[in-house]
Amino acid sequence: MQRGGLAVDWRFISLPMINAAVDYDSHFPAGYEAGHTAGLRLLRVAARTRAEHGRGAVRPLYAVIGARIFDTAADSGRADGDQRGTRASVEPILSQAGRPAGLADALEASSYDAEIRGETDEALALTGKDIGTPIIQFQPPSGVAFFGPVISRLPTEAQAVRLWDHVLGLASFPGFAELERSLRERPRLRSFGVEPGQARIQEAWYAGSRRAPQ
Repeated sequence: MQRGGLAVDWRFISLPMINAAVDYDSHFPAGYEAGHTAGLRLLRVAARTRAEHGRGAVRPLYAVIGARIFDTAADSGRADGDQRGTRASVEPILSQAGRPAGLADALEASSYDAEIRGETDEALALTGKDIGTPIIQFQPPSGVAFFGPVISRLPTEAQAVRLWDHVLGLASFPGFAELERSLRERPRLRSFGVEPGQARIQEAWYAGSRRAPQ
């Protein structure tokens, strides 16, 4: 990280692998299973990108994927529609990230799943299984790891540095375990129907997913 002088490495964690024994229809809102499946397909592309272009290629690819999925309005008329995890949506992402379109072949390549599962298991071994993403490990391989922080809006550069310092301070205390609340601000993302400067919208979450209004 430029302001913090930190070396950041990226590993993979797959939500459909974590939730392999979970009935999506009864535990999650509509669309979660499709989103998680698309996520695994994108992880395969990321794994191939890392293998062929180095670990430093993961961050820019991840940034383009995130902007494409989360910072684009669902009704914007973009060419890929809701085709997350398809070649039609991934090839433009690879192009924007400066990578060859042929990496999209990995979408169907289950040969990368063992590697992804291994890193998923490694992450859960650090935190326990009842968590979500992201997981950050501080000062690996022996440093503490946590799920989070989960934030709902993009901080300024100065806010990001201050927030990181606080997170690192909490993580550095050996007895720290958890901070959590289920009443949250809806993420300020266009994919959630919220513009960056829009007034705060609160909603209840349960087990990492939005609950229907009661």
